[in-house]
Amino acid sequence: MEKQNKNAETEFEPREVKEEDYDPSVAFRTVTGKVAILVIGLLASMSVYHLYAAGFGLFRDLVHRSVHLSFILGLVFLLFGARKKPITPNAWYVIGGVPLWDYFLAILAVISVCYLPNISSVDLAQRVGNPNSTDILMGTILLFCVIEATRRAVGTSLTVICMIFIAYALWGQVAPGILKHTGTSWLGLINHLYLTNQGIYGIAIGVVAQYVFLFVLFGVLATKVGLGQLFIDLAQAVAGRYAGGPAKVAIFSSAMMGTISGSSIANTVTTGSLTIPAMKKVGYEPHFAGAVEATSSTGGQITPPIMGAAAFVMVEFLQIPYREILLAALLPACMHYFGIFTMVHLEAKRLNLRGLRKDEMPQVLQVLKRHWLTLFPLLLLIYLIISGRTPDYAAFWGIVAVITVGFVKPHDNLTIKQLIDGFALGAKYALSVGAAAAAVGIIVGVVTLTGTGFRLSAMITQGASDLAGFFTIGILSYVFSVQGLTLLFTLIFTAMACILMGAGIPTTATYIILVSVAAPALVILGIDPLVAHFFVFYYGVLADITPPVALAAYAGAGIAGANPFKTGNTAFRLGIAKALVPFVFVYSPSFLLVVDGFSWHEFTLALLGAMAGISTLAAAFTGYIIVPMPKYQRQWLGVVALIFIAPGLYTLLLGFVLVIPVLVAQWLAKKKLTAT
Repeated sequence: MEKQNKNAETEFEPREVKEEDYDPSVAFRTVTGKVAILVIGLLASMSVYHLYAAGFGLFRDLVHRSVHLSFILGLVFLLFGARKKPITPNAWYVIGGVPLWDYFLAILAVISVCYLPNISSVDLAQRVGNPNSTDILMGTILLFCVIEATRRAVGTSLTVICMIFIAYALWGQVAPGILKHTGTSWLGLINHLYLTNQGIYGIAIGVVAQYVFLFVLFGVLATKVGLGQLFIDLAQAVAGRYAGGPAKVAIFSSAMMGTISGSSIANTVTTGSLTIPAMKKVGYEPHFAGAVEATSSTGGQITPPIMGAAAFVMVEFLQIPYREILLAALLPACMHYFGIFTMVHLEAKRLNLRGLRKDEMPQVLQVLKRHWLTLFPLLLLIYLIISGRTPDYAAFWGIVAVITVGFVKPHDNLTIKQLIDGFALGAKYALSVGAAAAAVGIIVGVVTLTGTGFRLSAMITQGASDLAGFFTIGILSYVFSVQGLTLLFTLIFTAMACILMGAGIPTTATYIILVSVAAPALVILGIDPLVAHFFVFYYGVLADITPPVALAAYAGAGIAGANPFKTGNTAFRLGIAKALVPFVFVYSPSFLLVVDGFSWHEFTLALLGAMAGISTLAAAFTGYIIVPMPKYQRQWLGVVALIFIAPGLYTLLLGFVLVIPVLVAQWLAKKKLTAT
């Protein structure tokens, strides 16, 4: 088998993969000399400011958001080049690796951001709706700087969408059909996006400034003091010995790493550099190894207690405690990893792959003895959130605990230099999130200014209703109801929009945009707002492993030396549970635990149905239960899996009855194989 794997996919060579190879948000330019000292100082100062604001500071929202955005935009222009092509380091216009025009843009961005909070509250209230020429100038400069910073730090997709929305706001009178509106002037656009809290200074940038930055910093510092290594070692010790052990190690380590990091690509690169070569060594094909790691790593954004930034935005949108978001996310996250684990286990059995030998695994007691202290900050963070404290309060004390543990732990103590580097790195990783949040503020501002959200929601529900009417003609009307099919097609349209929008766009941006324009369609149909938001959120995350733009899967393919597109397709297959689970909690809201009208009966049926459906679908895709399956059995199980997802006792029993013939056929085939 190993020889066969070496010959497979020979056109792709394994290589050392850097996160910036696949994620533009960490493709930082190299700065040198005094400029490097300046940048590190600014980054560390940004972290210190946010830490102080969380623990002691009492700043107005506008002031806090302005300081945050000033750091973001200024540092983006210093750390991200206008082009991917490196500049000539010795050119007369380059100082410390940064061209002069980027210094100019950084200063201009900071001035335009800081202008607004220096206006008194009384004057600002009077000028909203009637901005003066300086307001228009500063707003125009900031709008340009946000779009350019987004292009550099996030990529072109979100930038293009921003520009389309701006054009739509200005020339909506030429838009077709229901999207048509009277249009607005440049003055009206800048007034709404710059002087109000409905645009650039809106919820998105506020959530990043108050919550997300602190959790990013916590994750970086926790990894630096050894918590990430503890997770990887524990995963090897617990899961490595079983069939196909390295793949199961990848799942467990990525799941645990996901508790402190919400970045799919970062998780893939961090744990994948260890798990992917180990998977290939025991016999997994390269594309499968890369896909396992990528799919496991995408779970980080849906795994409590540190989920992706979108989870914190959800807190603000729904006005519910963060602990309820975490509780609602718990079971869907478990189902995601359960689905991957089931497929990996069946694949290992099908290929008869071994686990790790005893000498290849660390010992649990030794691992805990060396790193047990690093668990304390995470446990403290979880306790504070569960006890009802605000996320920023919990993150503040979590960071304080990480720093304390780093200095007092008996092995590999944290030094002052490492702490400063950790502060700088945490701020670095937050730059792209901040830029994306500001850009999304533009999109949300246009939506609220033009009423686009209601228009698009009406289009979605009307299209779904028309399609449902077509499918309920004649005898089909006795099987399907128009209302039921309308909901189903609305869910499918929304899921497709999330996946397409998420192609190359950060999950948080995808979530905010789709929540503004698509989630209202679900709420109109009677879906609980929490359920509607989670549906959009989960399908936005799925985009990271959905071709043609599956960035996490491509990172895994690079490490594995596999075909990127083949790896992406395999990753999507492994993550199919994430595509099915949202439909489960739409039809059985009790699956999210915290919705109104929670029912243990409904919850139990939904959980059993989800587990049975995921297991059945895993067997169908793998083509194996106890012996290889013929094609017709796989197709049969694929259909039965969809029946399990439907809520209700009768559908659950029907699903089990329909699976029995396949299980019997598998048992007979195994018995016949053993006899020969």
